[in-house]
Amino acid sequence: MAFAKRLYRLEDQYGNTVFSDQVPPEQSQNRRELLSPRATVLEITERAKTKEQIELEARLTELRKEEEKLIAKQKVNDHALLSTFHSEEEIEQAMTVKMQEFDNQRRVLEGTLKNMAHQLNNQQKAAAAMERNGQQVTEKLLEDIKSTQDQMEQIHRVINANVDKQGMVRNEYTANIDRYLFLTQSLKARKPLKNTIPSIQLANALGLFHCDNDHQCNKAWEIARQFVNRNSTTVPDVYNEKLIMNRPPAVDTDISLTLSRIAITDNDYQLFLDIHCHNSVVGEQLCASQKIKDLRASFRAYVNNALSRTAQ
Repeated sequence: MAFAKRLYRLEDQYGNTVFSDQVPPEQSQNRRELLSPRATVLEITERAKTKEQIELEARLTELRKEEEKLIAKQKVNDHALLSTFHSEEEIEQAMTVKMQEFDNQRRVLEGTLKNMAHQLNNQQKAAAAMERNGQQVTEKLLEDIKSTQDQMEQIHRVINANVDKQGMVRNEYTANIDRYLFLTQSLKARKPLKNTIPSIQLANALGLFHCDNDHQCNKAWEIARQFVNRNSTTVPDVYNEKLIMNRPPAVDTDISLTLSRIAITDNDYQLFLDIHCHNSVVGEQLCASQKIKDLRASFRAYVNNALSRTAQ
């Protein structure tokens, strides 16, 4: 009984398509197709991947896993949001109550601070009177003055922390309202929100740039890439049409930037700039600093200015 020979379709070193019953050793790493006697494709062997391609695919797989985790977490948060609140008004009422709690805490602290200031004034007057009378200010009085000043500084810090925390909580509730409206409108009408374009103030605070069309978005994407490379202290890691990501921060002073192209509708996109700092106390302070806020706020203006120059 005669056995049919294998027939391969492959490319030679010049890019020409050739047919052969064997795979030459020098082409063993190239793409090839195993054909039947009727010339139908029985099996395809893809070109062997390079080390760089394998590493890139592994990194993208990791990114997709993390993305899936974020999506799953968002679904849990969305479910909790819809289960907890049944109207926009309920979220606003809850926010009002929480803001009043912060206001009450701040008023108590400010009242304590006022009393401490009065106490410090009396202590300093007593010390001044002793000096005018030629007496040496007692160690006890000096210690009391120092203690009062330290307590006042501590109260100031607590008040500032209260204000910062109140702002963060207000932003969280505002984000919950926006998300609730999006979810409920999507469930009812399956239409995107009319107010999908953020205000300039919000866009600057979040690091967002809204694209008017695909052509502009493609230009903005390249401009934004320059912004990321210029301001990130870590080296580039991933670059594709939807994600630009630099390596994670390695030290306390590192700043790592990530850019995502987020679809609002089929033809509507936002470029989102995210800033990461080192996972440490110093790194957290850096990310919460005015320097980082200013950097994020400058992103939209940077892209707009560069687009304006290219249009001239």
